Amino acid sequence: MLGLLGFYDELDSLEGQPNGSIHDAVRPVGEPDEVDLVAYLDAGHDLMDVLETARDVLTGRAHRHSVGCSSLMTDGAWLWRQDFPHYLETYHVPLPEEFLERVRRLDYRMPTVLAARFAPHYDETMPLVGWPSAVPWRSTETLLIPEAREVVSKARFDAAVPTGRGDRPQGSWDRPRKRRKD
Repeated sequence: MLGLLGFYDELDSLEGQPNGSIHDAVRPVGEPDEVDLVAYLDAGHDLMDVLETARDVLTGRAHRHSVGCSSLMTDGAWLWRQDFPHYLETYHVPLPEEFLERVRRLDYRMPTVLAARFAPHYDETMPLVGWPSAVPWRSTETLLIPEAREVVSKARFDAAVPTGRGDRPQGSWDRPRKRRKD
């Protein structure tokens, strides 16, 4: 089974999520290498894209992962929601020691994942996080190779929110939106 990160009660309609309540997980300070840990999570392999938008469950504010927040990511050993890096960098939620050891051993670089080894763990884990229809693993890829992608930083997103431009976290920050036709 894959390790689970950030599957909190407040993020799903199903009660009894594996990581409990996020209210119990909030800490004043995170790991000394939290910036690197967040970057590692942001670089995860996309497993499942979910087209939805949600706000921070504690503040009700939009955040940099609001769009597609329930999309699932992995490094081959752990599974997390796309919005988990937001909760880590904002509320410094704790991470399992096994995860920390693995990421530090990998020097914060996302590994290539051999699909044949990953598939049985995926099939076992998905029903536990509310996705029984996603089983069995159907990918034809033999390797999941890390892909570079641009992720808007928390600082950049937060800087745009007060100016009224926070509704475009995935769009261009340099061009204004086209006006709607009346």
